[in-house]
Amino acid sequence: MNSDVQIAGDWLDIPHLLPPVPAHPSTVSGFARLARTIAADRASWAPLVDYDATSRWYHRLRTGPGYEVWLLSWVPGQGSGAHDHGRSSGVFTVLRGRLTERTAYGQRTLGPGAQHVIAPGYAHDVVNDSLEPAVSLHVYFPGLTDMPFHPGQSGRSGVGDAVLAATAHAPEQRSTATAALGGGT
Repeated sequence: MNSDVQIAGDWLDIPHLLPPVPAHPSTVSGFARLARTIAADRASWAPLVDYDATSRWYHRLRTGPGYEVWLLSWVPGQGSGAHDHGRSSGVFTVLRGRLTERTAYGQRTLGPGAQHVIAPGYAHDVVNDSLEPAVSLHVYFPGLTDMPFHPGQSGRSGVGDAVLAATAHAPEQRSTATAALGGGT
C-alpha cells in the first residue's frame, strides 16, 4: 500500500499533513531565537541606528501578533532608570558596545551578542557605563504597555532619566515616553 507522500511525490504538496505555522513564537526560547535572527540581519537594522545626546534614541523595528521589537541606541552615560515592564516579558540583546544592568541583587555588564530574558515585574536599570556608544534590540511579549519606575532602587542613572520618567506620567506623552523608556529594556 502506498502512502500519501509516495502517491503525491512532494510532501510540500500535501498541506493537510504539514504542521500549522505558528503566528509568532510561543516560548521564551522562541522569542530569544527571534531576537538572535533579527540581530544577525544587520542590514535590516544598522542603517536605522541614530544617536541622540539628549535622550536615548529608539525605533520600533517590527510588530507581530502579541509582540513588538525595539531598536535602541545609548551614548555614554545614558540609562533607563530603575523600572520594570509591567505584564510584559522581554528579551534584550546587545548589538554593539556594552551595557550595564543593575538590579537590587547586583550588576552585570553585557557585551555584543549577550542576551538577557526579562520576566514580568523584573526591575532593573540599564546604563551605558562605557566610553563608546551602544545599540540594543528588545523583544517584548505581549507588546509593552506599561513601564513602572522604581525611583528608590539603587542604580538610578541620572537627571535626564528623571525628566523622562516624569513625562511618562503625562497622558498626552505616555506612549512616547513609554516607548522611549520602556522600549528601552
